[in-house]
Amino acid sequence: MKRTSITLLTVVALLSVSAWWLWAQPAKTDPAADSTISRLAVVWTSGDPEVAHRVCLMYSHAAHKQKWFDEVVLIVWGPSARLLAADKDLQAKIKSMMQDGMKVQACVVCADSYGVSARLRELGLEVKAMGPPLTGMLKQGWKVLTF
Repeated sequence: MKRTSITLLTVVALLSVSAWWLWAQPAKTDPAADSTISRLAVVWTSGDPEVAHRVCLMYSHAAHKQKWFDEVVLIVWGPSARLLAADKDLQAKIKSMMQDGMKVQACVVCADSYGVSARLRELGLEVKAMGPPLTGMLKQGWKVLTF
C-alpha cells in the first residue's frame, strides 16, 4: 500500500507540474497580429506627381530598404492608380521597389474606374479588392500612412 501511495503522489505531482507548465506558456497567437512586429501600410491616394515623387514613394521605399519597419506595403488607391498608369518615371520607381522585395498592391475598384487595371497588372502590381485587406491591417494594429 505504501508503494501505491508513493506512485500516486508521483503521478499527481507530475500532472501538477505539467499543468502549471502548460498554463505558464504564452498563448499562441496569429503571427500577423504579433505586436512585436512593426508593420506599415502606405495608402497612396494622391494624383499629384510631386507628392508621389518627393514624398510618398521616397519615404515608402526608404522605410522598406532601411528596415524602419519589419514589413512595408504600398497600396495604390484612387487617383494615384491613374497617375501611375500614365507616368513612366513612377512606373520605374515602383518596379525598383518591387525588385527590392516590397509588396505593392492596387485597389481594383479604383483601377477599374479609371480603366487602368490591366496596365497596373502589366506593371506587376497585385490588383484586388482592398477594402477587406486594409480593414484587416487596421484591426491588427498596422501603422497607416496616407499620401
